[in-house]
Amino acid sequence: MDPWLRSAIDYISSWIEFQQTTIQQPGVLLAFAHRGEVVAEHAFGLANLDTGEKLTPRHRFRIASHSKSFTSAGIMKLREQRKLRLDDPVGQYVSGLHPRVAETTIAQALSHSAGLTRDGVDSGQFTDNRTYLNAKELIAELKLPTTIASGTRFKYSNHGFGLMGLVIEAITKEPYPAWIKREIVEPAGLRETEPDAPLPKGALLSRGHTRRMPLGLRGVIPGDNPTHAMASATGFAATAGDTARFFNQLAPNAKKSVLSVASRREMTRHHWRIPQTLEAYYGLGVNAGKTDGWDWFGHGGGFQGYVSRTCSIPACELSISILSNSLDGAAPFWMDGAMQILRVFKSRGAPDRRLRDWTGRWWTIWGASDFVPMGNRVLVANPQFNNPFMDATEIEVTGRDTGKIAWGAGYASHGEPVRRIRNARGKVSDVWVAGAHVKPGNVLAKEIERRYKPRKRRPIP
Repeated sequence: MDPWLRSAIDYISSWIEFQQTTIQQPGVLLAFAHRGEVVAEHAFGLANLDTGEKLTPRHRFRIASHSKSFTSAGIMKLREQRKLRLDDPVGQYVSGLHPRVAETTIAQALSHSAGLTRDGVDSGQFTDNRTYLNAKELIAELKLPTTIASGTRFKYSNHGFGLMGLVIEAITKEPYPAWIKREIVEPAGLRETEPDAPLPKGALLSRGHTRRMPLGLRGVIPGDNPTHAMASATGFAATAGDTARFFNQLAPNAKKSVLSVASRREMTRHHWRIPQTLEAYYGLGVNAGKTDGWDWFGHGGGFQGYVSRTCSIPACELSISILSNSLDGAAPFWMDGAMQILRVFKSRGAPDRRLRDWTGRWWTIWGASDFVPMGNRVLVANPQFNNPFMDATEIEVTGRDTGKIAWGAGYASHGEPVRRIRNARGKVSDVWVAGAHVKPGNVLAKEIERRYKPRKRRPIP
């Protein structure tokens, strides 16, 4: 692994832990897979607010629509075995469908261009107001015509991927969960992944959580409900490590995978542009895009109580999975921030040896500042930001404990000195950044308590 990448992974982990604590999310799992192997995984916060159970990397989350990528991989495996073609109409395998649904193709369903209803006439299965559809109920809804003409635009459909599960069952003559686990999950080396609930005895499941509002506090969502015929669209439960490992293997340049290179290229290429403000695309069971010149692909997921994102960057041979266990989970925003952090480290490189001990988090009552050495400078990042290096001050180190601000934004302290203070034991105890005296978090906490004497207050309505 390139030294800059290891440094970036370390800082992303520290930054996400800070973010999770600052915005008071219940918990988050984070994992990185590089060249097919999990190289770092972390758990921050709690698995269950009611019991206080601590979250661990071994806890599984409902990863929801990541399930679509597993299902697409299953379809591509059947294609490699010449048991189907992507342009086959789905009615060739599943009977009882409306004629317009039956004539849509497998490729259209996998790329969300079949024109199918998103969630049917009652999407309460995604809000805990009803159980997930079984096969009979799903087919009954697919007796209705397509919502729009197929092949005209990207139109997301959970029902479409439920239908793909029925196609797999029709071809293999097996239940979808059993076949997909044996043919895709296990060959990929995933030992902490299940296609649906309930989980095996002894497996740890993080509970989901509601938003704080409108109740005023978070409720705990069990998250252990089976998804039946919708498992192929949203049923999977996995650790962040397994999720990152799987998507790492879907990259066309991956050395090991359950699929051929040709299948992976077909899955990850841009089939349809997603109509929205930001530039984004969808392949076959994966979304894709470009950030600062880097091509990426992955998927997101939203299940009752869980929000998750996974991103694979083939140029770095890296995949990142972020799983959050609340309905206001910040995984999508953190993934954007992680991409920005990676780009800065890639452009500047690993830190010079003489700068490495300048790392640290320092505080004033305005918040935290992170000293992040990279290349020949120390960047002063703002971990409160979604892009912590936006307009970051740059310190040029001139001595063991001295430096100057070699670059600062217009409202910063460009050109001014920086000096570190050491205690009697020779350890750096605090820092002066221009006129700002920054200190460790525990020291500042005591000062705040002494100066402002916080009292127990009623929550803000």
